[in-house]
Parts: sequence; C-alpha cells; structure tokens
Amino acid sequence: MPELPEVETVRRALEAHLVGRRIVAIQCRCPALRRPVPVPRLEQLVGSTFVAAHRRAKFLLLSLSPATTLLVHLGMTGNLLFGHGDGPHDHVWFGLDQGPPLFYRDPRRFGLIEVLSADEEARCAELAGLGPEPLTPDFSADYLQAQCRGRRRPIKSLLMDNRVVVGVGNIYASESLFQAAIRPTTPAGRISRGRLERLVHAVRAVLEAAIDAGGTTIADYQGTGAGGHFQHQLAVYGRSGKACRVCDAPVHSLVLAGRSTFYCRRCQH
Repeated sequence: MPELPEVETVRRALEAHLVGRRIVAIQCRCPALRRPVPVPRLEQLVGSTFVAAHRRAKFLLLSLSPATTLLVHLGMTGNLLFGHGDGPHDHVWFGLDQGPPLFYRDPRRFGLIEVLSADEEARCAELAGLGPEPLTPDFSADYLQAQCRGRRRPIKSLLMDNRVVVGVGNIYASESLFQAAIRPTTPAGRISRGRLERLVHAVRAVLEAAIDAGGTTIADYQGTGAGGHFQHQLAVYGRSGKACRVCDAPVHSLVLAGRSTFYCRRCQH
C-alpha cells in the first residue's frame, strides 16, 4: 500500500510535469472505485489548468484554475502516471494540452477520486481530524510526549494513528522504531522524552531517505512507473528470521493491532 514516501514521490512527479497543463479531454473507463467516480463533475474540468500539486497525509490534492481541487487517494494499488493508459486497470484518463495524458491506474480499485470546490475542501471528511505532517516542525518531541502521556497503547500503534501524526504507515513505523532503538510493543506513556526526541528524528530520517529512494516497491506498488528502491535499505521490515543488520541477532515478528511488526529484541528495548 502506498504510504507517505510513495505518495510524495508521485506528488513531486506531478508537480514537475503536470503544473501548467490544461485539461482538454477526460474519459472515465471504470466509474466504480472505492466510491463511484463523479463523472459529470470530472467532465466539467475540461478547460481547467493544473496550478499546484499538494499532499495531505496520503491524499493528493491537485489544485486547478478556476478554483477546484482534485482529491486522489491511491488506496492499495492506485497510481497516477503519464502515458497512453490503455491497460485493463487504467480507469480515468486526462488528456492534456501538452505532453502525454495523465491516467489513474488501480488494479484493485480501492482508490478514491473526488472533485471539490473550495468550500467542499474545507468540509471534506477525509481531511478532517488529521494530525501534523511528520516532516514539519509541528511534529516535535514536545508534541509527541504530550500525545504519549499516560497512554498504555503500544508506541507503534500510536505512530500509525493518523489523528496523532499522518502518513507513518506500517513499513516506516517499524523502520523508525528500529532506528530509535525502541521496541514497538512499548507502552507509549513509558517512553522518556529523550527517547521520544530520538524517535522524532528517526521518523524524519527514515521518511526522507525513503522519499529520496522513490519509496518502497512491495507487491503491487510501482511508484512513478519504475518503482522505488527503499526496500533495499529496510533494516527489519519483512526480514523475520534474518540477521539484524546491526547485531546479527535474528529479526523477530509479531502481529500488533492486526499488522505485521518486525523488530530486533537485542537492539530495541
């Protein structure tokens, strides 16, 4: 499933190649994703120009002129790519005034596409109640300490709660906790401020490294088309039974809150 680095990789590609392009045609080949695609509203975008590509959590927010936002969630296997988009899983196609078309591909069709006015964006349920972005100053040791205070919830589960901090999915939560030397099952309220500061730095470092590598290509996700490379840098995720890259002890795994979790018993405590 695309997490923050994968979505940010797509956003950067869109910012570089989509901004300034005008929509000249729209075709919807599959109107049923997670929710029905708003085809009539999409068709009204013909003639609009892309002016910015933003990201909030795992949502892409593509701003258009006149004032409209195209909200896209990639779901489990979705992607936005440039090209002819004539495959069996290419569902929505945007013809542009210059360059190749932009198309939405989603084999499992768990993604989401919405057209929002400024007022609708302000009231959008998907964007409501989200925590701070992990790569901004709002996600600090002081903030995380306040969120952890008095809580018995495992720190990994708290890190993956979008109401606490957005975009730190399963892969990057496991990797960040390894880098911070914190066991994922540790109750959040028992972690000292110094260790939380180390965790904040680890989250940022892991996410930034993953973005630089184009994300992590696992299963269906292929990034901007060629796939990311961060999977080659993973320290614990998906490495159950293999030697820890630091101490050579075997990496352990367990299921925590329904998600596979990987850690080193010797390095993390």
